[in-house]
This record gives sequence, structure tokens and C-alpha cells, in this order.
Amino acid sequence: MKLALIFPGQASQYVGMGKDLCERYPLANEFYDKASDVLEFDLKQISFQGPEEELKQTRITQPAIFVHSVIVAHLLAERGVRPAIVAGHSLGEYSALVGAQAISFEDGLQLVKLRGELMQQAGNRNPGTMAAILGLKTEQVTAICREAEDAGVVVPANFNSPEQVVISGSITGVHKAMELAKTKGAKRVVELVVSGAFHSPLMIPARDQLGQALAKIKIQKPSCPVVPNVTAEPTEDVEVIRRCLVEQLTSPVQWVNSMRTVINFGVEKFLEVGPGKVLCGLLRRIDRQAICETVGTVEEIENIHN
Repeated sequence: MKLALIFPGQASQYVGMGKDLCERYPLANEFYDKASDVLEFDLKQISFQGPEEELKQTRITQPAIFVHSVIVAHLLAERGVRPAIVAGHSLGEYSALVGAQAISFEDGLQLVKLRGELMQQAGNRNPGTMAAILGLKTEQVTAICREAEDAGVVVPANFNSPEQVVISGSITGVHKAMELAKTKGAKRVVELVVSGAFHSPLMIPARDQLGQALAKIKIQKPSCPVVPNVTAEPTEDVEVIRRCLVEQLTSPVQWVNSMRTVINFGVEKFLEVGPGKVLCGLLRRIDRQAICETVGTVEEIENIHN
């Protein structure tokens, strides 16, 4: 069976994530201990016990999801699960690259730590926000962003499903676009609780610094094709992967096109590797026939072949 592993991004975290993994698998404890040394804070403590407000901080959320996802990917590999192709949503692209053996866990963690810090700093320097718009076509949302630009920066940030687009930018720009979306018949318009305008031009300072770090990181040819958010096209080219990781910070996440690419690759089953079930939900809206299972807990891992 042709399998795809897909890795979640920010907003999939929850208090208690990873606790059962550490109670069952020594490997999970090893990864969390390594991570806490690199991060210089107790990732286990915050992941397992919260508080939620702390876990929601970008600089903590990103490593928490990354470490959880990578542990699950390793446990799946130990059980002989071999993906034909991988993809990750925003932050999840780093987990996907570790899962495909293109980047080491240590290098991936250093990058994710830096990325989270830089994104939080950029958000403090250039305050922004994001909002999910449901029930309008992607072209309509793109046109709304153009119309709202006179109020401030606002761009499409995540093409999550055919009728769910997240927009990002300055507070005034996003608020103007939210008003326009309501007048143009959006089913729902929801401002997101985020610490910055991710995947927008307000992340340019973070992108430039992340690019310097990425230039020094060793990336190997992945064990299977990877679908970057920026291009939504499968690649095994190391320099394309590196470039896309840099561009990703200020470019929209092309998730709909990415999932269609994976489906066209002949994949018969998707496994969402890491906390939560956000990506399985989005996939059902992209293709109702797609089979997707979540793999983030001991029970789900142990039932993977059932």
C-alpha cells in the first residue's frame, strides 16, 4: 500500500501531548531530554502539564509539535512503516524532512527553535494577526485581500481547503479584509489567536535570519519525495528544499495543491503523524475519498497495522 505521511503545524498542540509516549517508549524520553537541553527549557513539563497559555507561545509551540511528530515518525519507522511521499503543514515541513531523513533531529530542532524565536520577535516588532475565512473560494479571498490593501498589509497565508483560506498581515489590513469577507457572503470569519502575521511580508526579518542559518545546515537527499508548501510539487533536490524552507516564512502554504499532488502520486492512505487531527479534517474537505488516520498516541501507534 502506497502511504503518505503528513505532519501538522501550529494549532495542533494540546496540553498532555506526548505524555503517554514517554510512559511507554524509552526513545520518546531520549528525544524529549535532548530537546530540553537544546531549548534550555523543560519541554516535557510544558507539553504534559501546560499551562496552555505557555504552550501556545510560538517559541514553545513549534518545538513541542516538532518533537512529538518526530518521535512518532521514528516509532513508525521501527514498525516498518515506509512512506512513498511526505509533506508537512508550515512548521510540519521540518518534521517531514526529519521523517524522510533529509535533516537530522538535532539540526531540525535547532532550526525550529530559531524559527519560533524569530517569528515571535517579528510579531513583536511588526504586530500582526491572522484570520480564517470559511465558505468563499480561494479566488474570492485573494481578491478581498487586494481590495483591503489600502488599510494595511494583508495576504492569503494558508490555502487549507477549497473553502478555507487563512489570511495574514497587519491588524488593520486583516480586520478590513474580515469585514469585506462578511459582506461578500463568507460562512464564518474567525480571527486566530497567534503571535504574529505568519506567511506574510511582516515575516521578512525572520526569513532573512532563518536563511542564514539554513545555509549552514546539512541537508541530505530525502528517502522519498517531499512536497514543499511553497511549490506543492514533489522534490528530492536538496537545494530546492533549502530554498523553499526560507521562502515558506513569507509565502502562502499551498496545502490544497500539495494534497492533490500527493493524491495524484497514487497514495492510497495518509497518516497524520503528530498531535491532533487537523490535517485529516482538511484532507476530507479536499478529497472525500481520501483515507486518513491520525497517529499521535500510543494506542494509535500500536493499532497502525490493524
